[in-house]
Amino acid sequence: MTTLIHNCTAVLMDEARTVLKNAFVAVDGAVITSVGTVRPQGSFDREMDGGGNVLMPGFVNAHAHLPMTLMRGYGGGCDLHQWLQQYIFPAEAKLTDRAVHAAAALGLSEMIASGITTVADMYDHCDAIAQEAAAAGVNANIARGLNLFAPDFDPKKHQGCVETEELVEKWHGYNDGQILIDACIHGEYTSRDVLWDWCAAFAKEHGLGMHVHLSETRSEHEECVARHGMTPAAVFERHGIFDVRAIAAHCVWTTPEDWEILARHGVSAIHNPMSNLKLGSGIAPIPAMIKAGVNVCLGTDGVSSNNATDFFADMKLAAILHNGASCDPMAMGPYEALRLATVNGAKALGRNTGEIKAGCTADLILVDFTAPNNIPCHDAVENLVYASHGGNVLMNMARGKVIYQNGEFLTIDMEKVRREIDQYAMPLLFG
Repeated sequence: MTTLIHNCTAVLMDEARTVLKNAFVAVDGAVITSVGTVRPQGSFDREMDGGGNVLMPGFVNAHAHLPMTLMRGYGGGCDLHQWLQQYIFPAEAKLTDRAVHAAAALGLSEMIASGITTVADMYDHCDAIAQEAAAAGVNANIARGLNLFAPDFDPKKHQGCVETEELVEKWHGYNDGQILIDACIHGEYTSRDVLWDWCAAFAKEHGLGMHVHLSETRSEHEECVARHGMTPAAVFERHGIFDVRAIAAHCVWTTPEDWEILARHGVSAIHNPMSNLKLGSGIAPIPAMIKAGVNVCLGTDGVSSNNATDFFADMKLAAILHNGASCDPMAMGPYEALRLATVNGAKALGRNTGEIKAGCTADLILVDFTAPNNIPCHDAVENLVYASHGGNVLMNMARGKVIYQNGEFLTIDMEKVRREIDQYAMPLLFG
């Protein structure tokens, strides 16, 4: 299908920071074919009137745990490690594929409604997550988080390793790259060197990316230094974890030496400000990391520690947090914050998206600038970052297909999702 979107202001997210008024954006199948202020020649299967609103690239949520929607608000008031051990891990042990289907669909619906078109998810029961992402129409980098607590290790018998191999065979590259599988180490503190070596080799052999948690808390970081005489980033570098395209979530307690490692290997740091503040983990040194040459992007983390996936809220927090912490109103400008949520996330996940330009994947959202909170508009980017919220998203187009419009989900059966959550998943986990 060919589509022409017109009568809109397009925030292109290019290097020139172009904001194109009275824009025409043409789409053929899953790809943007032209962008300009003159109507392209020819006819289109569908024309969409933007109503004078703002068109921008869909958001890239570079770190999430979709099924954790079931634990929204559960076990609050704890630090990360107490929260995980006493609340989250026991609840997750009860999960089934059926519960994960429902939870993933719920998580995806919330993300789609707030403008997310691409997500990187780390969890287990990943086949169920991949099925839901594929059906919803979003782009997804899916990673089966690998842990190792047992004294022995055999990748042929390790459930996470076996499932990773099965996921790659079944899903990697699905639907012209809609679904990608990344290799994944949950964290240094939940695994050991034999697993790191296997995972690094497997990722290289199969051309996969890598997804890890890195230096999220002070205790995680300092205990790693006590164990190994080096930081988690240095440990992972030594074991080849960063020899492929890699994303590292949190990075709150990373050091300048760590940033050099990340920048040298092209590892992207994923900022999760809402989750890190809620759990009291700290504030990641994002402006310093950017100055050190690290590609930084944005993630929601799990709903259980956020407690939502309104990406506008995460982006606004990322924009204002560092200005306040450094007493510098220019520490993180609005355009830089918007880049975290779009262009930088696309680079981190190896995706041809995050911009509105010919040849990019047609991941586009339309934001209501007739809403009271977006009136007046002196600067479209300022409004997007500081004034807009997820409820302003009028349309979500992923890979050229409209998956959400005017409050209606077009690829997710919300009645079924609510029924499965209420009648099966919640009783299963919480009685």
